[in-house]
Amino acid sequence: MDTTIAKALSEIGGGTRVTVVGIRGGRGIRNRLTAMGLMPGAKITVLLNGGRGPFVVCVKNSRMALGRGVADKIMVTE
Repeated sequence: MDTTIAKALSEIGGGTRVTVVGIRGGRGIRNRLTAMGLMPGAKITVLLNGGRGPFVVCVKNSRMALGRGVADKIMVTE
């Protein structure tokens, strides 16, 4: 039995490495995130999550800022 629980990326603290397990949303947001390298199976590191302001992640050695609404749609496991 798998006890891993997926959380929204926006709930993850800075300095944490996670794996994307899914994206909640329509085809448009899924296609946009996939083009950015944020797809199921991708390993990402949360660089900055201060609760307000920019949400910064590192994907494949590239830094990117995401809006909180987008970060809420990305489901991850630690």
